[in-house]
Amino acid sequence: MAKTLGATEIDVLSDSQLVVGQVNKDYEAKEGHMQQYLHLVQHQISQFQEVRLSRIPREQNTEVDQLAKSASSPTVDGKIKIVRQSSLQATEVNPIHTEVSWMTPIVSYLQGGTLPDNRHEARRLKARASRFLMLQGTLYKKGFSLPYLRCLAPDEANYVMREIHEGICGDHSGARALQRKIVRAGYYWPSMQADASKFVQHCDKCQRFANLLHSPPKVLILITAPWPFAQWGLDIMGPFPTGRRQLKFLVVTIDYFTKWVEAEPLATITERNIQNFVWKAVVCRFGIPRVLVSDNGKQFDNPRFRQFSQELGIHNHYSSPGHPQANGQVEVTNRSLLKLIKTRLEGAKGLWPEELRSILWAYRTTIRIPTGETPFQMTFGSEAVLPVEIGMTTLRTSTYNDQQNEEQLRLNLDLIDEVRETTKARMKRYQEKMARHYNSKVKPRQLSIGDLVLRKVTLATRNPSEGKLGPNWEGPYKVIEVRRPGTYHLEEMSGRRLPHPWNAEHLRKYYS
Repeated sequence: MAKTLGATEIDVLSDSQLVVGQVNKDYEAKEGHMQQYLHLVQHQISQFQEVRLSRIPREQNTEVDQLAKSASSPTVDGKIKIVRQSSLQATEVNPIHTEVSWMTPIVSYLQGGTLPDNRHEARRLKARASRFLMLQGTLYKKGFSLPYLRCLAPDEANYVMREIHEGICGDHSGARALQRKIVRAGYYWPSMQADASKFVQHCDKCQRFANLLHSPPKVLILITAPWPFAQWGLDIMGPFPTGRRQLKFLVVTIDYFTKWVEAEPLATITERNIQNFVWKAVVCRFGIPRVLVSDNGKQFDNPRFRQFSQELGIHNHYSSPGHPQANGQVEVTNRSLLKLIKTRLEGAKGLWPEELRSILWAYRTTIRIPTGETPFQMTFGSEAVLPVEIGMTTLRTSTYNDQQNEEQLRLNLDLIDEVRETTKARMKRYQEKMARHYNSKVKPRQLSIGDLVLRKVTLATRNPSEGKLGPNWEGPYKVIEVRRPGTYHLEEMSGRRLPHPWNAEHLRKYYS
């Protein structure tokens, strides 16, 4: 009716929150008939310049309610026309195009010999029109893959793309496959390649079920510690097989400079237990650190632990959810400790708390690749005496002298600063080499405030009833703040802000 009256902009009011939400893309239409109705409505909306759909309370929509009741009553007013056929069963008829399109000059020349006044434009039109012909009032292009390709106007092209891409025989193929299908079906328009790429890019289902992105979106940001015991990484491992005293978790911390590791088995991972561990294993042994790096677990990100850190002047740095690479040092340590635990225990897995101290000693006396030194050497200035040196004596154990040993220890302490400076330079070279390898795989994905994004579906957010048929991405969400390069704060379309920032590795831009 609005189209017949020549309207270009319309306001639509409805008291159905479901209908308004689905048309405005706040809700997803999952039921088959609702999806078909939604496609039909979107097709009708595309014929107007602007359509604004708003929800109003039912009490403000009384006139439409009265009209609906009149249509369903036994006695129908003669002024009311009742449509007995479903809109989904109506036959879709290709409209007759009277507006100006790219075909208009060619049709005018082929039918009436009309040419532009400009001599160069007329010559160009003649050359272009030689590749077209009129058959029964329809413009066709002489093709190479097929004899004749039917030429389409913009709204006809949109209908063809929609049917081929997501219709009954559609397979949501990529842009290149969609272009080939359109040509093989016998259609043509000049901007086919660009339109197909844009259509696939904006397809909601193609975006939600798209493959996961594995290439990093940003260059690697190196984390360096300025001095020993200034920056520690915190993490929790487990649950392990239950040991004595119901111990089944392991809290681990590592110094970023010396690679010294502290760990303690726990029965429960409460705020108090984590705070006590940091106090005993870090603060009381190595002094107050400058930074503690951890994930967003409730054991680390809670008011009690924040207040504890604030009182000591410790800065808490939290990695983005689902992005353990931001705390990669402790993650690598966890893998090493886990491998040692598995290989040492074999069948008696419940004895891991008793073996923990010897496992830590083995780790601390092993040379780490980034530093080229053992954590024991970096911490105390000399190497530890190993049990093998007692069973099979070496020079320093067989020729031990108290006075010479004292002098050597003092000399080692005097030279420890030089050793640490050399190690610092080695770690910098190692990190730069690793960064070059990482950055060679980067494919930049830049997001700005106001952009809509989809978030990678995680185990916590995946619908278990969908199994492998579920989407890989969820959303959309809106970018409201750039925390730091590659990390963004998001909010839902309803306006609710997500509690933690998200790394760009778990996001992809959404085209609505």
